[in-house]
Amino acid sequence: MSRIKIPGGREQWLLVGLLAVLLLVTLATYHLTRLTTLTVAVAPKGGSEPALLQAYADELARRKLGIRLKVIAFDGVRESAEALKAGKADLAVVRPDVALPGNALTLAVLRELSAFVAAPSNAGIKGFSDLAGKRLGMLASRTADRTLVGTLVAHHDLELLTEPQTGALPKKAVALVPLEEADVGPALREHRIDALVMVTTPTSPIARRLVAFVKDESEDDEIALFGVPDSTAVLARWPRLQAVTLPAALFGGNPRLPAEDVVTVGSSYRLVARADLSRSLAAEVTQHLFEMRSALADTVSAANAIDNPAYEDTADATSAHLPIHPGAIDYYEREQETFIERYESWIYLVAILAGGVGSTVAWLRQRLGRIRRERIEVATSRLLELRGAARQETDRARLEAMAAEVDDLAASIARQALNRPTELRMLGAANVAIDATRSTVRRAMVSRPD
Repeated sequence: MSRIKIPGGREQWLLVGLLAVLLLVTLATYHLTRLTTLTVAVAPKGGSEPALLQAYADELARRKLGIRLKVIAFDGVRESAEALKAGKADLAVVRPDVALPGNALTLAVLRELSAFVAAPSNAGIKGFSDLAGKRLGMLASRTADRTLVGTLVAHHDLELLTEPQTGALPKKAVALVPLEEADVGPALREHRIDALVMVTTPTSPIARRLVAFVKDESEDDEIALFGVPDSTAVLARWPRLQAVTLPAALFGGNPRLPAEDVVTVGSSYRLVARADLSRSLAAEVTQHLFEMRSALADTVSAANAIDNPAYEDTADATSAHLPIHPGAIDYYEREQETFIERYESWIYLVAILAGGVGSTVAWLRQRLGRIRRERIEVATSRLLELRGAARQETDRARLEAMAAEVDDLAASIARQALNRPTELRMLGAANVAIDATRSTVRRAMVSRPD
C-alpha cells in the first residue's frame, strides 16, 4: 500500500531564490562601503614629491577615509609617466615638458617651476639676448632643467654649450657652468660665471638664497632679474611649458626686487590621474589633498606649494594643452556629486532588490503556508480514503497495515502542527479524520479475527 509523499522541491527552489536576492543585496552593500585603493607612481628621486605623496597616503589612512594610496617610487618623472601610460598606476607625478602620457589628466599642481636669470648690475646683462658670449652658472640640475634652459636660449638664436669651455666663447654661444650652491658667490667674484640661471620654485628658500648670493656680488647691491617677456611666443612653440609671473618685491621690499612683475615661462610637477578614473574618485582625491594641505605642511613643507591648475572656464580646462580631469574641475567648481548622485544607480538597485526581498518573503510565507495546508489536506484525504477502504477490507494483515499508516499520518500532522503555525479549522478536520479512521479500522479488525 502506497504511503503519502510530502511535497518539498518547490520549497527548496523558493529558498534558493531568496538566497540569490540576499546575495545581490550584500554585494551592492559591499560595493558602496568598501575601501578604494589607488596606486600612485611618484618621482623624481631626491625631490620633494615622493615625501609629499607618502605623507598624503599616511594622512588618508590615519583619518580612515574611503581612499587609500599605494605609493610606488621611480627614479625620474619619465618612468612614473610610463607607469601611468601602461596602466600600472592610477595616479602619477609627471612633469609635462619631460613626458605627459596621452591618458593623463591633471588633478593638482604640486610644484611650479620658473626659469629666470639673476645677474649683477655690473655684468651688463639685462635680458637673454645679452647672454651671447657669456658664461651662465646653474646649480647641478636634472637633464630636464638643462633642456628647458637650452630651449629658451635657442629661442633667442643662441647656442647653449654644456661641455666645459676655455678661452673666449663664440659670439652666438652661451656656456653653461654647473655649480654647487656654495660656489655661486666665489664663481661670480672670480668671473667664472657672468650670471646665474635658475629653474626652481621662485618662492622656495633656495631661490631666495641664490638671489641673495648674486646681490652680494654686485658692486651696488643691485641685480638684473629677468625671464622671458615674450612667453606667448615660447608657449606657441612649446605648448607643454606654462606662463609664470614672478610678482614684484618677491625677493625683497626695500628696495623692491624685482621692481615690477617678471613674466617668464616654466614647468611644473603635477599630480595626474588616468583619464578613465571616475569623476567622483578624482574629485575625492583632489578634495582631500587640498583639505589636508595645512596638515601635510607640518611634516613636508613642499605641501605649501600645492595649487590648482589655472584655467578660465570649464571648456578651457578640458581642452587645454595640459587638460584637467573633469573630477578635479567638479571640486574646483564646487559641483561635486552628492552621495545620492554618485550612487544613484546602486541606491535604486538596492531599493528595488529590497522591495523584491520583501515581496519574495511575503510570497514565500504565503506559499509555504499553502504547502503546509496542502500537506495536512493530503494527509486528511488519505485518512478518509483509508476509512472507506477499511469498511470493505477482509484481510487482517491489510487492516494492520492500514492501522500503521493511520499512526504515521497522525504523527506527520502532529509534526506540522508543532513546527509551523496551523489553522485550527484544518487541524480540527484532521483530528476528526484520525479518530474516525482509527475507530473504523479497529471495528474491522475486531469483526475479522484471524
